[in-house]
Amino acid sequence: MITRPHLILASTSRYRRELLARLRLPFDVVAPDVDETPFAGERPAALATRLAQAKAAAVSALHPRAVVIGADQVAELDGQTIGKPGNHERAMQQLRAMSGRHVVFQTAVTVACASTAFVATALVPVTVRFRSLSDSEIEHYLRAEQPYDCTGSAKVETLGIALLEALSADDPTALVGLPLIQTCELLRRAGIDPLGAAPVSA
Repeated sequence: MITRPHLILASTSRYRRELLARLRLPFDVVAPDVDETPFAGERPAALATRLAQAKAAAVSALHPRAVVIGADQVAELDGQTIGKPGNHERAMQQLRAMSGRHVVFQTAVTVACASTAFVATALVPVTVRFRSLSDSEIEHYLRAEQPYDCTGSAKVETLGIALLEALSADDPTALVGLPLIQTCELLRRAGIDPLGAAPVSA
């Protein structure tokens, strides 16, 4: 009997876990041991791509027969990297800086399988226009959502959507942290078809 390859999400993010669950595929979660410190002068898109690949590679090395998904997201404002704030003060600074501005969220996803030597990556930028935000609006949002583990403090799947005026993307789910359209395509290429009852040919 042909069985579907074992699928692993290489992430500690509950947001990515919830997104991947939408595909109704059985999967496990394994935390990747990856240093996320940017290299000197590394551009946001390059950082997101490198980290997505590193996360997938780290978990693939431990589970060589599994199909592994790694992902990373970095926000970009004026060419500078904006990551997760980590605390209230830093989140306030981020949202003040992004108020009334266009910000690009660079989201990368890598699918890899060590045993078949398969690896492929997609980078999905999402351009977001933030509303002009008052300090009281920012404070209300931060107290309500505490989005300190979200890139750019933007928890857009809940109240964070009220921070925005518009967005432009080929895959809106990329803004939450895992571009599902591209993930489905990469999974099909790796041998897992979300719409298929049996594995597809890689």
